[in-house]
Amino acid sequence: MPKLTWLFDLDNTLHDASHAIFPAINLNMNAYIAQVLNEAGAASDEAAVNAARVAYWQRYGATLLGMVNHHQVRPEDFLREAHRFDDLAAMIRAERGLGKLLRRLPGRKILLTNAPRRYSHQVLRHLGLHKHFAQHVPIEAMRVHGRLRPKPSKPMLRKLLAKEGIRAGRCVLVEDTVSHLKGAKALGLATVWVTQYLAADSSKGALTGNGATVGHIKRPIYVDVKVKSVGQLFRQLHRLR
Repeated sequence: MPKLTWLFDLDNTLHDASHAIFPAINLNMNAYIAQVLNEAGAASDEAAVNAARVAYWQRYGATLLGMVNHHQVRPEDFLREAHRFDDLAAMIRAERGLGKLLRRLPGRKILLTNAPRRYSHQVLRHLGLHKHFAQHVPIEAMRVHGRLRPKPSKPMLRKLLAKEGIRAGRCVLVEDTVSHLKGAKALGLATVWVTQYLAADSSKGALTGNGATVGHIKRPIYVDVKVKSVGQLFRQLHRLR
């Protein structure tokens, strides 16, 4: 039987981004959006910034796409400004033993994250997990016909599967964001929902693209396995084969 291919999300899946990183990104994102709106002569107060950010996230699945489509910002500028940190290493929190867990999971692992390359590379290196991933697909690489198509884009996922020669039925997406899992399941992938780092307030969902769903919510029908942490994944392997 062919081995599984694992597509792992990064933020709030492999580490606790809600603790310090997402709040910092949210502040950075607000400042950048306010600057863009102000330069365009539009309202740039806190309410206007929040309304724009939420509307773009809800419509496109990523605030970045709204800023690109409606304000012609350069993606690299938005990503750079949103991911400015004084001391990223000090902000990272994760459960122990993830490297051992990834080593035990049979099959190839690919990091598939809506975060930018530089940031996600730094987080992986700090956690010592980079050596477990055969591929690293950041948001900059999620393009279809030259246009950015981050998760939950089905065309992007189809393109990735075709490029890597992966059968959907032998592929598992591990995520904290249920909307990303829903699209993947529709394409035939197995799905794992990681819940332990999910924010309890909806503002984080709007800011980061991660749902505000908390761990006690019932497992949706399109989620094959619901776990509190990635550390529990090996024990659920039989349900994904």
